[in-house]
Amino acid sequence: MRKGSITRKTGETAIDLSLVVDGSGKADIATGIGFLDHMLTLFAAHGLFDLTVHAQGDLAVDDHHTAEDVFICLGKALDEALGDRRGLVRTAHSYVPMDEALARVAIDLGGRPYCVFEAEFVTPRVGQLGTDLIFHLFESLATHGRLNLHAHVLYGRNDHHKVEGLFKALARALDAATQIDPRRQGVPSTKGTLTA
Repeated sequence: MRKGSITRKTGETAIDLSLVVDGSGKADIATGIGFLDHMLTLFAAHGLFDLTVHAQGDLAVDDHHTAEDVFICLGKALDEALGDRRGLVRTAHSYVPMDEALARVAIDLGGRPYCVFEAEFVTPRVGQLGTDLIFHLFESLATHGRLNLHAHVLYGRNDHHKVEGLFKALARALDAATQIDPRRQGVPSTKGTLTA
């Protein structure tokens, strides 16, 4: 079972997170940020990951520290779960429509962290989560999970739909990229190694 577990405690947050890559979509999420809980729950469901997140943060300040630290932990748990990344499919993409919005996410698990994010939001927040944070969450996942992540909202009007489409596309692309190809021997690289 490919699994990663991370505990992070700072002066701003306390987080316990576990991720099972080969899961069934079970989620136990409590961050104190309702919309973030919703996104992480559907991320688990659409990626068929088992995800547990228990976070306490300085929400009296704002949502930034808690949301950011959760995604730092998620990236680290993913990296731990994938190990040396031997046998991975490695690259995948997904398009997800959400009513009037269409999102696309492409992923390369080759060990080189990079994030390209193109989305425009018209509201400052969706629920309790600032829309200016969405890029930073994807970037934190890419950095700490050591993956190349390109996320785009191709079009849409409703910010909830745009963000939900992004998270569903992220989940589906990550599920596909983390599959094991039984034909592949060793790491999926002509260099013979997956390092930054």
